[in-house]
Amino acid sequence: RWFTHFYVVSVLWNGFLLIWLFQAEFLGEPLPSWIQHMHRALGRDSQSRDMGNEHFSALLVLLLLWLHSCRRLAECLWTSVFSNGVIHIVQYCFGLGYYIAIGSTVLCQVPADVSNGKELSVQIRWYHIVGVMMYIWASLRQHRCLEILASLRKSKSGKVVSLSHSVPFGDWFESVSCPHYLAELLIYVSMAIMLGFQNVTWWCVVMYVLFNQALAAALCHEFYQKNFSSYPKHRKAFIPHV
Repeated sequence: RWFTHFYVVSVLWNGFLLIWLFQAEFLGEPLPSWIQHMHRALGRDSQSRDMGNEHFSALLVLLLLWLHSCRRLAECLWTSVFSNGVIHIVQYCFGLGYYIAIGSTVLCQVPADVSNGKELSVQIRWYHIVGVMMYIWASLRQHRCLEILASLRKSKSGKVVSLSHSVPFGDWFESVSCPHYLAELLIYVSMAIMLGFQNVTWWCVVMYVLFNQALAAALCHEFYQKNFSSYPKHRKAFIPHV
């Protein structure tokens, strides 16, 4: 349940960054000096011109990252039913840092022209549309899977009746043990698409999410197999048929 703290931090921090980037994009206001210093430290100012409509792509990704955090926060507060499990302090601190770093990573993808306060025009590309459609689809699937997990601990009237673990069925659970983790990966892949496929930095983020979610899914899959003798043998841990 302390994952809720991650999304509170993400909503506040990434919302703050989103406001600054929105003002730079549409009002021509320069980004704060500390952001420009961060750009220079990462070598971003060496790319003096906007290549591939990166300014709008970064704005779109930051907006959807913020919306993703808002949805996950709402699900933690009103959908999910958490057990009494605990989180390691190192993992907790790392999670807080991750959601601060991820928004900063997106902001560092904007070109120097935006940093310096040059107002730029918005051009919607085909990969923006494809990425948004994939983002919406993966988000809906993730929400549905979280509803299924929550329903295992609720009565038909919606009252919490148990905190124990049960075997979920329905939707993507018929193929994998942790479809909500798979949906999380697809959400990050959709953002890579919105950045025009060629952003190496964000593909590194996608690889981190892949390994992180795959490890968590493998551990969860082993838990199901160990504790439920009738657990469906055809289910995979994370990716269907793999």
